[in-house]
Amino acid sequence: MALPRLRMPRIRLARPRLWLVFAAVVLAIVGTIWWKQAHWTPDVADYPLQGAWLSDGDVKVVPALPELGARFVYVTASLGAKGQNADFSATVEAARQAGLQAGAVHIYDPCRRADEQSANFVTLVARDADLLPPAVYLDKSGEDCPRRVRPAEVESELVVFLNQIESHAGMRAILAPSERFEEEYHFGSRAERELWLTRNWIAPGYAGRPWALWTANTDLRTGVVGGSVAWVVARP
Repeated sequence: MALPRLRMPRIRLARPRLWLVFAAVVLAIVGTIWWKQAHWTPDVADYPLQGAWLSDGDVKVVPALPELGARFVYVTASLGAKGQNADFSATVEAARQAGLQAGAVHIYDPCRRADEQSANFVTLVARDADLLPPAVYLDKSGEDCPRRVRPAEVESELVVFLNQIESHAGMRAILAPSERFEEEYHFGSRAERELWLTRNWIAPGYAGRPWALWTANTDLRTGVVGGSVAWVVARP
C-alpha cells in the first residue's frame, strides 16, 4: 500500500528589504547619537556664558574655542599629590591670548594627604587674581585606596585641602563632584561652596541644590584633528 505523501510547511524567510530597513534605522539612531555627542551644546539664549574644560595636550585646540562660543576655559593643573599637567601654563597663556578667562582644576585623590595635594597644586598654579576660582574634581572613592579611607577621613582631609588652596588663591573653590562621588559622600549638597556638576545633554540635579557650572557635553569635537573637549556652561 502506498503511503500518503506528506506536505512540509513552507518557511518564509524574511525579505532582505526588511533587514535593510532595520539596519538603516539602527544606523540612523547611532548616527544621531554620535552627532549629538560630537556637536551638541546648550542654547546660548539659555546659557550665554559657555566654555571648556581642557587637559594635558589640549593647548592645540585653544584657538578654535572662541569660534565655538567659548568665553572661558578651565585647565587641569594637578592630579593628587604628584601628577601635574606640563602644558598647564602654556594652555592658560594661549587661552588669554585668545581672549578667554582661565581657571585651574585639581583632580582630588582621597588616598593622599591634604597637605601633599595642596603643595602639588600651589607649586604649579601661581597666585593670580586674574584666574577664575580654582575647581576641585571629586570622583575617586576612599574605598578604592590601598588602605581604606573612611568617609569621615575623606571629608576631613578634603576640608583641609580646600582651606589650603583657597588661602593660596584668595578665593573660594568650586566643587566638582561626580554623580557617584556625591551618591557616596553627599559632600556637595552640604558644602558651602559653588558646584560644578556633570551630565551629558540633561541639566543635572544630583547634588540636591543649584549648580554654578555644568559639563553639558563631555566629548565635544572642536574641528581640530584629534581634538575634543568637555563643554561647560555657567548658570545665568
